[in-house]
Amino acid sequence: MSNIIVIAEVRGGSLKRPSLEVITAAKQLASASGGQVVAIACGNGIDAATAELAAGGAAKVIAIDGPSFTEYSGDAWAKAIVEQVKANDGTAVLMAHTAMGKDLLPRVSGLLDTGIITDVIEVSCEGGAYGAKKPVFAGKATMTVKATKSPFCATIRPNNFEASTGGSGEVSKVDAPSGDLLSVVKEIIAAGGDKTPLAEAKVVVAGGRGLKEADNFKLIEDLAAAFGPGVAAVGASRAVCDAGWRPHSEQVGQTGKVVSPPLYFAIGISGAIQHLAGMRTARTIVAINKDADAPIFKVADYGIVGDAFEVVPALIKAIEEVVANR
Repeated sequence: MSNIIVIAEVRGGSLKRPSLEVITAAKQLASASGGQVVAIACGNGIDAATAELAAGGAAKVIAIDGPSFTEYSGDAWAKAIVEQVKANDGTAVLMAHTAMGKDLLPRVSGLLDTGIITDVIEVSCEGGAYGAKKPVFAGKATMTVKATKSPFCATIRPNNFEASTGGSGEVSKVDAPSGDLLSVVKEIIAAGGDKTPLAEAKVVVAGGRGLKEADNFKLIEDLAAAFGPGVAAVGASRAVCDAGWRPHSEQVGQTGKVVSPPLYFAIGISGAIQHLAGMRTARTIVAINKDADAPIFKVADYGIVGDAFEVVPALIKAIEEVVANR
């Protein structure tokens, strides 16, 4: 049987939402290959996360659970996952294109002696052959890639698939091995308490040099907050981050983070190619800029030519009213 393996990302005992999006992609492959979706999660005390995976559409969930896996170890986790991929007849292995996914899945593919396609936005299976599409040339084009070795491995860009729902999969537990811990993550310093991760946000509100100074980014923060908790994240252009107005963790662009939210606001951003590479795959792009000839308007779905200091406060008020009346 050609099963599709999903490596779930669990942090602090909680399942990261992009993992449910990966299950949706895996279901597409499973329906074409005739296999099942098998989710694998690593950690310590991850019962809630595995239950969520089972309810989210995975036919089978394997929890590699134990005290030795409390902290992330790429070496040990990859070896344990590869054992389960082989034991469950995995012909494709998928994971979200997150920081963990970009570290862990290459290790897994290396141990499986196969290749990997990263930052995928579409998956396919035709005649038993797996393939994928990914953006290239700073998002100006897409490339179709066909796998020539098995298993097929790919990281899936967040916010390109709807999160999977509806299921009652079987959950089984495997003891985490205590050896092979060549390295572990000892501490994670979060950038900010309850902030929505930039790559996972449904709405990204990004600001540029058009805001004139760092203090004016309060306008961007207020617009993001208007959508309610857990919905929007603040982003910034490279020029803003290089100027020290915002931390580089918020930079959107080719040398920053690549985001694909359902809704993206570009406020006071001219639209340099470096920035476009990080956000042009957003489903809906709204640009606000005083310069009617700004390149950002060429990729925007909606454009407002005007002063951000006049437009954004009105936008905040309108959004707050809609959210309050939902």
